[in-house]
Amino acid sequence: MRTWLVAGIAVVGFGVLALVVAAYLGATFGVQTVLLAVVAALIPLGIVVPTFMWLDRFEAEPTRYLIGAFLWGALVAAVLAAVTNTSIMAVLKEVTQGENADVLPTTAVLVAPVVEESLKGVFVLIVWWFMRREFDGVVDGIVYAGITAAGFAFTENIQYLATAYTDGGRELLTATFVGRCLMSPFAHPMFTVATGIGVGVASASSRWFVRLVAPFLGWVVAVMAHGLWNLAAVSGGQGLFAVYLSVEVPVFLAFVAMVIWTRNYEGRLIGRFLTPYVTAGWLSGAEVAMLSSMPRRREALRWARANGGRAGLAAMRRYQDAASEVAMLRRRMTHTRVDEQALADERMLLSELSNGRRAFIGTAGG
Repeated sequence: MRTWLVAGIAVVGFGVLALVVAAYLGATFGVQTVLLAVVAALIPLGIVVPTFMWLDRFEAEPTRYLIGAFLWGALVAAVLAAVTNTSIMAVLKEVTQGENADVLPTTAVLVAPVVEESLKGVFVLIVWWFMRREFDGVVDGIVYAGITAAGFAFTENIQYLATAYTDGGRELLTATFVGRCLMSPFAHPMFTVATGIGVGVASASSRWFVRLVAPFLGWVVAVMAHGLWNLAAVSGGQGLFAVYLSVEVPVFLAFVAMVIWTRNYEGRLIGRFLTPYVTAGWLSGAEVAMLSSMPRRREALRWARANGGRAGLAAMRRYQDAASEVAMLRRRMTHTRVDEQALADERMLLSELSNGRRAFIGTAGG
């Protein structure tokens, strides 16, 4: 009953916000302009989201949670950020008796990063705090943060692209598309990923000091990186280009290297925490070697498909997913209290693992 109630509230809430956003954009820019902006904004989305899904291959997060992360960023965080930033800018204009052009740089550099990174990062905290059995460390923090930020950037890009087309036609639209969608599609995700890393470090630690400080430090890094990027954007011209080449490009390359390293590290973690099950007789050493390597996992999936068809492939996927889940559960057991629910989850996952193995071996003819 609680699950259905929470799901119903989420569907209604996201639906209402979607109608509000659609009505605002349509009334402000016109339906045709908004549709054009949506199509353009989908292009970077098609780059960013698959990247984080690729990172999440070893131990995939539930699809409903990832959809919730995207909708939170695209609707909740985007709407609240727009309202908050606009309100603070109006207050600053009233206090300083200035114009929009006078207070816009201050809002963009000092206000917007704090507001936006807080609203995006809070979803990662919510997942960690309320769904701890689905939150397994740094990789999960990166994935939830990246998907949330991708949703936020999607809505923001729609508004920026529609504004550009309304104010300057195709030329300004093209320039905005190149700057926001092609040159910096990972800007928002890279900022918020810092918060995700902080929450991930906290989730994997048993020390209260780390659990308290790590998310805050991650948030600080996200705000500072966001503020630096906005500072370069409002300075424009050579300032933006210089920051892009000297800061953003190296940071992006480091981000890519970190994503690749993190994915490989999760594979090593799975191998490490599945090893006790070899001693206990649940797995063989060869199985652990396969389960801790993504190329070998893909090879096993191809074998299951070739020998067992779709049924064999589905069984192999269930087997691999159960193995990843039990490895992450075993890892959580090392730094959290082991209760009856954890032990019941372990027994259930081991049963799923055994059933999956029997299924794909059976479909392959023994």
